Amino acid sequence: MNKTKRTAIFERLKAANPAPTTELRYNCAFELLIAVILSAQATDKSVNKATERLFEVANTPAAMLALGEDGLKTHIRTIGLFNSKAKNIIATCSALLAAHGGEVPRDRAALEALPGVGRKTANVILNTAFGEPTIAVDTHIFRVANRTGIAPGKTPLAVEQRLLRLVPKPFLQDAHHWLILHGRYICKARAPNCPSCPISDLCEYKQKTPVDRATTSALIPRATPSNSDEATATG
Repeated sequence: MNKTKRTAIFERLKAANPAPTTELRYNCAFELLIAVILSAQATDKSVNKATERLFEVANTPAAMLALGEDGLKTHIRTIGLFNSKAKNIIATCSALLAAHGGEVPRDRAALEALPGVGRKTANVILNTAFGEPTIAVDTHIFRVANRTGIAPGKTPLAVEQRLLRLVPKPFLQDAHHWLILHGRYICKARAPNCPSCPISDLCEYKQKTPVDRATTSALIPRATPSNSDEATATG
C-alpha cells in the first residue's frame, strides 16, 4: 500500500467521524487511567457501567486509596479479573501519591512503571488525555492494520512502529481511535462488514464479504466526548 492510498483511507475515516474519541467515560486523566486499566479483557460498556458509580465516590488517587481493595472490589466485581485489577489500581494510586503528587504523569516511562499499566495503556493515556500522537495497538488495530494492508506486522509493537511511520502526519493524532472504531464496528474479526465499509475499495483484503442487499449502510459510530475530551481537544 502506498502513501496516496493511505491518505485516502484516513481522509474517508475522518469524513465519517471528524472527532473520534474513546468510548470509555471519564472526566479527568486519573479517571481515564482507571477506566483503561479496568478495560483489559472487558468491554467499554461494562467498564462504563461500573465506573459510573465508582467515580461518584472515588475519582482521585486519595479517595480510591481510602476505599481499599475490598471497597474497590464492590464497585468492579462485574468486570473480569476484578481481583487483580483492584490490587493494581490500589497500588497505582499509592504510587501516584508517593511519586507524582497525585497527578497522572505525562511520561511513558513513569506511566509504564505504574502497577497494571503496560505500553498499550500508556499509549492510550498519552494520546487521549495528553494529546500525544501515540497508537495503542489492541486486537482491533492489529487486525485492521494487517487486513487492510495499512501497516502489516507480526507483533503489536511492529504494527505500532509501522503505523507511526506510515500514517500521514495530519491524521496521526486521531488514527488510534479511527482504527479501533473501524475494527470494532466494521472490520470485525469473524465477519467484516465490507459492503458498509467506507474504505472497501482502498482496502487490500482479498476475501471481502459480498454485498448483502439486506445490509444497510453504516458509518462508524461517534462516541460522545467527555468533558476532558472537550478540554484537551484530543481524539
